[in-house]
Amino acid sequence: MRNFLIRIVVNALALSAAAWLVPGIRLSGGFWDVMVVALVFGLVNALLKPIVFLLSLPFVILTLGLFAFVVNGVMLWVTAGLTERLAVSGLWSAVLGSIVISLVTMLLGGVLKDEKERSS
Repeated sequence: MRNFLIRIVVNALALSAAAWLVPGIRLSGGFWDVMVVALVFGLVNALLKPIVFLLSLPFVILTLGLFAFVVNGVMLWVTAGLTERLAVSGLWSAVLGSIVISLVTMLLGGVLKDEKERSS
């Protein structure tokens, strides 16, 4: 349960960073609204992304993995469609935002993993 909450907080921070850095992405509301968007984003990534990724696998292979950024952008766009608190102006804003989200998640995941290793 603790790991799940940490992932939601990391997603919330990554979404906030994307909204701050990418002009076409806007988050509205307060802390709990951002947490709800992060929860929806996590659910979309857990449930829908594997199916979309599998269906787009030929494109991912053909582009040497670059199409995965488009798949990630579509997941962000779907999240924006499911929540009123997140607005994404277009596909390229979503793709750029997904890159920012991936980088922030990777950095925070590395820091949290280091903390976990130190406590073990």
